[in-house]
Amino acid sequence: MDQKKKLLISIAVVAILVVVVVIAGLILNKPVKYAPVIDPSSFVSRIDNQFFPLTPGTRYIFEGVSADGNEHNEVNVTSETKTILGVTCVVVKDRVLLNGELVEATLDWYAQDKDGDVWYFGEDSKEYSGGVVVSTEGSWEAGVDGAQPGIVMKAHPAVGDKYRQEYYKGQAEDMAEVLALNTSANVTYGSFTNCLETKEWTPLERGVVENKYYAPGIGVVLEQMVKGGTGRMQLVQIITTP
Repeated sequence: MDQKKKLLISIAVVAILVVVVVIAGLILNKPVKYAPVIDPSSFVSRIDNQFFPLTPGTRYIFEGVSADGNEHNEVNVTSETKTILGVTCVVVKDRVLLNGELVEATLDWYAQDKDGDVWYFGEDSKEYSGGVVVSTEGSWEAGVDGAQPGIVMKAHPAVGDKYRQEYYKGQAEDMAEVLALNTSANVTYGSFTNCLETKEWTPLERGVVENKYYAPGIGVVLEQMVKGGTGRMQLVQIITTP
């Protein structure tokens, strides 16, 4: 074989290898589409995850401070339900007051699967100013306009676990990572050990990070801004009604 043919063959082989490498690179770097499979038959009617129990008739009251002033937050677990993607979700009402004025009211929808993971199926969020609704930004419902549910609390969290808590592109993209399983938290409501500590953030607010502490049998007891701002919310009271 003459040198010219050998050169052409070599060039062809190199070209093929380059194409293969480029295609492989595109495949490997292609973002994985977030699309959890939701089977209604794999969900249960109760939410009793040790770090995120939601018993109807329970009201959690939090108080704290932020850069804007004094905050008061009431989280009410109702007996109401909402069916989303065939799953019966518990409705939780969340109200936030800033310096005594209502600034946000939200309906959150949660459900627990048979493994004990608690899923977040969306929220109907309203922001207020002067008693008037000024925004519904951040509202989403799984299955609507591409929105997908996420796991808000795992049944068996392990240090290093990272998971998506919600997904509605450009509107709701909260993420969480388990930092520790045996931390302590001292709040107005009491002192707790063996707490789960998580790092929670969203790519929609770069540089903002919040750590949350969940006590066994109680749920979240403390929220602490650690990056991108200041603020601290602590559990001060739990009210249970029949």
